[in-house]
Amino acid sequence: MKRNTAIPKTVNEYLAAVPEPARSTLKNVRTAIRSAAPAEATEVISYGTPMFKYKGMLMGYAAYPKHCSLFLATSSLLSMFKDELSRYQTSKGTIRFPTDQPLPASLVKKIVKARVAQNEQKQGR
Repeated sequence: MKRNTAIPKTVNEYLAAVPEPARSTLKNVRTAIRSAAPAEATEVISYGTPMFKYKGMLMGYAAYPKHCSLFLATSSLLSMFKDELSRYQTSKGTIRFPTDQPLPASLVKKIVKARVAQNEQKQGR
């Protein structure tokens, strides 16, 4: 979300600056990511947006004036979930969705689990 303020230091600061309905939408996405990510996953602000880290970057999300985005940190997941993502605009590892309609939690959880598996494979678990 473009803001004229300083870059937020925490995810809660970021979300507090996001207007509704995008704030509630992102909170739903955050909850879905948290529920599927390993307990050791951490939340950070990277490049001014909320990101989850687990054995490297896991994924992040952000709000913009006309849409919200889920950043997958890799484009390979777009092809893995091509059918389920067909109704959304995608590009280079990013899924865009309406500010008032979070991605289905079940889909977010499947994507998180696939990304966790990729990161674990890269790290040799």
